[in-house]
Amino acid sequence: MKTKILAASAALTASLAFATPAFAQDETASVGAEPYVGATIGYHDIGVGIDGDDGMIYGAVAGVDFPVGDTFFVGGEANYNLGDGVIDNEYGIAARIGAKVGGGTKLYVKGGYQEVDFDLATILGGNPPPGVDDSDGDYIVGVGADIGLGSAPVSLRLNADTIGFDSTRLTAGVLFNF
Repeated sequence: MKTKILAASAALTASLAFATPAFAQDETASVGAEPYVGATIGYHDIGVGIDGDDGMIYGAVAGVDFPVGDTFFVGGEANYNLGDGVIDNEYGIAARIGAKVGGGTKLYVKGGYQEVDFDLATILGGNPPPGVDDSDGDYIVGVGADIGLGSAPVSLRLNADTIGFDSTRLTAGVLFNF
């Protein structure tokens, strides 16, 4: 698991490092990084078919998008969430591709990797046997919208995704764009 955290951190660091030179460009440049950070809240149903296999998640997201022409963009982001119910915490990285549709709004699809640390005591109704791994990870795919608020550097995020087509995650949040 530590290797996965290290890999996620390295990917985010690399994406921000590539974005740094773009900050030095003037505003007339056709290609520049569009970094953002934000806070999210959501609902995650892990889909194991037991009563109470869902919970709320509360977290943060950070990423950077790169314009491809006037309409399209590609980017990457990392997220970390604390959970209640059956989820202790979760974290992951994803690539995004999408389109700007006006007014600072972006529609996107994303794909990446998400690791989930479960609260096995809640799932099993008691303490798990010693040495049982309480985490699992898989690919994540999703869709969403970052809805611009006029000229303000703030966007509202709406996102729906699934981890390995086994779970359902719905999140909403506020992004601060730089």
